[in-house]
Amino acid sequence: MTEHTTPASSYYERHVFFCLNERTNGEACCAQFKAQEAFDRCKSQVKSAGLAGVGKVRVNKAGCLDRCAAGPVVVVYPEAVWYSYVDTQDIDEIVESHLKNGKVVERLLTPPHLGR
Repeated sequence: MTEHTTPASSYYERHVFFCLNERTNGEACCAQFKAQEAFDRCKSQVKSAGLAGVGKVRVNKAGCLDRCAAGPVVVVYPEAVWYSYVDTQDIDEIVESHLKNGKVVERLLTPPHLGR
């Protein structure tokens, strides 16, 4: 993928959504895989790298993103890049490579066929 240019009408250059959904019926969900920890890590890394704020990057919590079979997941807009991650090292790589340098982390891409 090529580097992204922010449209003049965009409030953030990139908007990052972490699924933090928690299911109580025993079905798989992102919350079972330390999604809150990953969200907190990403938010902290973005802030410490000076990437947070208007015209830059916004990291948000999300409810179910309906990709449970690939969980835990995070999606980066406006590129609509879906990632499945395992640990905080993966989050650090997403921040450094994608959010800071505009380069998609190919090895963490969520397989397109995985949904709910």
